[in-house]
Order: sequence, then C-alpha cells, then structure tokens
Amino acid sequence: MGDVLAGFHAAWEFESDSVLIRYERGIRTPKLFQALGERRVPLEAIAGVTLTPGRRGTVVLRVEPRPGADPLMEAAAGQLKEGCDPYRLVLPAERETLAEYYADELRPLLTGAGRAERYLVAAPETPLHFKAYDGKAAFDGKAVSFRWSWTGASSAKWKAGDQSFPVADLGGVEWRSPEMFDGYLRLLPRDAEASVVSAASAASTASAVPQADQDPAAVVFGLGYGPVHESLPFAAAVLAAVRERGASTQVPVPVPAPRRDPADIAERIRHLGELHQQGLVTDEEFSSKKAELLAEL
Repeated sequence: MGDVLAGFHAAWEFESDSVLIRYERGIRTPKLFQALGERRVPLEAIAGVTLTPGRRGTVVLRVEPRPGADPLMEAAAGQLKEGCDPYRLVLPAERETLAEYYADELRPLLTGAGRAERYLVAAPETPLHFKAYDGKAAFDGKAVSFRWSWTGASSAKWKAGDQSFPVADLGGVEWRSPEMFDGYLRLLPRDAEASVVSAASAASTASAVPQADQDPAAVVFGLGYGPVHESLPFAAAVLAAVRERGASTQVPVPVPAPRRDPADIAERIRHLGELHQQGLVTDEEFSSKKAELLAEL
C-alpha cells in the first residue's frame, strides 16, 4: 500500500508485506514508544485488526500480534497499560472513515494464524542496561550481568557476588512490571521448570522460588527504578536471544511469589517510610503500599 496514517504519538506506514510504526519523540509521548523508536511488523505477525471508539472524540486502530510473534509482548505478558500498547494508533474521530478503509485493506492480507514458531518482530537492539533498586543490569547480546548496589542489595546477593549469565545457560525471562509494587526481572535457568504452562504447576513450584530480592538471578525495581521503557526492552532482548539460541520455546509466565518473611516485610515498610518522610511517596501511596505488604504476612 505504501500510505501513511498519522495519529497521536505515532504514524503507521502500510507496505506490501509489513506495517512500519514510527513513534514520535514528544514530551507527551509515552517513554516506551520513544525508547522503541520504530518497529516493522510483518503482516505474518498480525492476527487481526480492530477499530473501536476511543476517549474524548478519538478512535483506536489496533493490530493484534500473533502469540509468540513479538518478544516485547511476550515479556510484557499482558502487564502493559493501554496507553503504552505499541500496537494501538489513536486518531481523531473525524479520521474514523479513513482508519476503517486501511483496516479493510489490511485484513485480506493477513495470512498468519495461531502461535508463531519464531519471533517475527525484531527485538530491541543491544547493548542495553538499566538501574534497578539493588543493582545495575546490563546485556551485551551474549550475557546478562548484575552488579549489586551496596545501598540496596540484600546480604544474600552480596554473599553471592556480582553475577554474569551467558545466554546459552538461560531458559527464559520473568518480568514483573515496575508499576506494581514488587516489580522485578528474573532470569530463568535453562534446566529449570520455571517457564511453566499452567497455574497449577506454577503454584506447586512457587515455594521453591526465592524472593526476587534474595535471588542472585533477579533484580528488583522498587519505586523509581527499572522503569518500563528501560526494563521491558531489556527483558525482550534477552528473551529473543534465548529463543535464538534454542534454549527455550516456552512462553514465560509470572510465577506467583511465596509469602514473605516477616522480617523482610518489616524492612520493606521501613524503607517505604523513609521514602515517605523524604516526600518521595504521598500519604495515599504510603498507606496503600503498606497495606499491600501487610497483606502478604
């Protein structure tokens, strides 16, 4: 097709075999979009197209990626907020007819169905790095390294020392959004059954999985650390490298965390209280997060 449809924060260029999505670099553009820059989505990676009413006089054109086609969406595992969905194009309502035209033109070209056997959308380029609450994470395409912070890392991580994980030794990645209170990024070993495929098996193995702040194969995010636009592309790049090496073909799913030790809960509340006293956390956030932690006892 070759036509361009511009919306808020992004423009889509429709080509004969793909949709090229270019994201704006504006102050109101979600940081994840700015970090991605642009993405080429092959038509074989798209399962369907929808056009729905949006908010405040807008319409939303969205392409639905096939399961297993995009490492970014695989790593996100449904945790992205609607406004950060890279497959949504928000348009003024007056462009609804034009958007419907492109949707109708696109649908007959979609031939892919079911789960993709390989990633069809390119992963973010390496090297990548971000700062977590308890350390710094870096990925050069061959290995992931964790360097612990003396102010945030647990004694278990300090005893283990800084870590390096070759891609060949990994079986997957578990990413829990930093927009949740206990966000983290965990590397799953190649020979582990961490990439479970059912809730029942996840529950049965949860007790054997250490808390992220005690696990040398994980970094925790905390308030202000490991933001989505840094940690999610990182997780996607690692996941793509793992699949490329043939180390894992299963979809990583979040493993329910076991209940925390009371002493650990107390330490977290103490740290939260310090952030509250420094004005980095509001009264409402402090009360809400404290209640979440006490509920885990």
